[in-house]
Amino acid sequence: MDLQNKRVLVTGSTQGIGAATALAFAQKGCQVLLNGRRPELPEEIADQLEEIGADYQYFSADVSDEGAVKQLFKEIGEIDILVNNAGITKDQIMIGMKLADFDQVIKVNLRSSFMLTQKALKKMLKKRSGVIINMASIVGQHGNAGQANYAASKAGVIALTQTAAKEAAGRGVRVNAIAPGMIASQMTAVLPDEVKEQALSQIPLARFGKAEEVAQAAVFLAENDYVTGQTLVVDGGMTI
Repeated sequence: MDLQNKRVLVTGSTQGIGAATALAFAQKGCQVLLNGRRPELPEEIADQLEEIGADYQYFSADVSDEGAVKQLFKEIGEIDILVNNAGITKDQIMIGMKLADFDQVIKVNLRSSFMLTQKALKKMLKKRSGVIINMASIVGQHGNAGQANYAASKAGVIALTQTAAKEAAGRGVRVNAIAPGMIASQMTAVLPDEVKEQALSQIPLARFGKAEEVAQAAVFLAENDYVTGQTLVVDGGMTI
């Protein structure tokens, strides 16, 4: 897909991987539609977009809410690419995890991806063109102690991706996922030193990834017309 002037919706794009992904598509000449729960786009992100002369809009919406998703799609109109990036964690070992925390992570990480994918597919299938990229995780492939809710949500995202890809391929719509490993972010910055050291010891490239490196994977999946139903792992070799 030629990305010039394509309309891209990136959910959860006020920081981290989402913001980096929005910026990466903007650098490719896309019209970028950013989304988050904050009333306004953070000034830092807006400044970066304006610095490269990006064509962008920000839409404040909680994409875990069905009514908000319906309204969002009314406001944005047509899109060519959807990046489902919005997500949360509420970590706890399984025997101590509250059901409300399990449900909330599933709602934000998996249910929202389903709702957004469903809405986008209805538009894309009609025009026989479109790309959907879902943000999964290596935790969704291998599990992780203390993250039963997160692992289940991301495993669901991978299965959702494969199913949507099979249903949509006949009409020219591709659906893929990205499974990041340990990516430098606000969440990893607050981890205890011993946890960081343990994680680094398991990564052959001996460093945490950058949000920009995940964003580059998203751009690749949007551009390559012969990749669908796949989960691209970006983890520095952690799961070798």
